[in-house]
Amino acid sequence: MIERTGVVRARPEEPGDAPAVRRVHMAAFPSPAEADLVDTLRKDPVWLPGLSWVAVDHRGLVIAHALLTRLDVGGGDALALAPVGVAPEWQRRGVGTFVVRSALEAAETAGERLVVVLGDPRWYGRFGFAPAADHGVDGPFDGAAAHFQALPLAAHDGAPRGVAVYPPPFAQV
Repeated sequence: MIERTGVVRARPEEPGDAPAVRRVHMAAFPSPAEADLVDTLRKDPVWLPGLSWVAVDHRGLVIAHALLTRLDVGGGDALALAPVGVAPEWQRRGVGTFVVRSALEAAETAGERLVVVLGDPRWYGRFGFAPAADHGVDGPFDGAAAHFQALPLAAHDGAPRGVAVYPPPFAQV
């Protein structure tokens, strides 16, 4: 468990957190697509126990969520960071950054090598994400090369490289 100023703490998602995680994503996004994606990924082999992280407030209520799941890059294992959601009343207060950092630290501890994300380079750059092409990774997203980013972790040895293939549940988003 990771603490932050005694007000918000981060921890791996627990089985009983699923409804609260869904509520966070339903509030954070304009459609249920991200919440449905998390629910679908929970039942898929790409789900990795310990790499779904929540931030909770002083009452223990889930206020943010960051998910890392398995994806294939050039035939090798990597991780996809998606989705990341923060309850509206907690947005722009550092909680999203905190829960993403916590999830990335857990991935590093688990010996993972590479994380990819599709998102705003200004926001994800704070974690060290850079254009995926700089790391030899191509994405499946037409016209989104600037937003498709990669982050090598400590165990990164130059692999995997190639095309990122997201698991089928991501097709619903």
